[in-house]
Amino acid sequence: MDDIFCKIIRKEIPKEFIYESENLVAFEDINPSADVHILIVPKQHIESIRDVKSEHGQLLTEVYQAVNKLVTDNNLENGLYRVVVNGGKAQHVPHLHFHLLGGQWKKMV
Repeated sequence: MDDIFCKIIRKEIPKEFIYESENLVAFEDINPSADVHILIVPKQHIESIRDVKSEHGQLLTEVYQAVNKLVTDNNLENGLYRVVVNGGKAQHVPHLHFHLLGGQWKKMV
């Protein structure tokens, strides 16, 4: 695929990863909506929530394990944070991804 996240994963667009595993990358959002705004993106191209299948179960588990690590790394354990997954017209990039938002929100995602 050729969406912006695929290009970032293939390192065609430079981006510093704050987390990377065999299956995921995480990096700061270019237009943050909160004090902490990190995108967690599967390396496998899955277009949207509607394309998630039962065989993606382990990948989704890994996403939330990465979220837990990022919550700790960003000192959000005792603070306010949430994980958002957009779908439909609210999903601007056609590649499944998760937003970790922490601290004060600047606007709704």
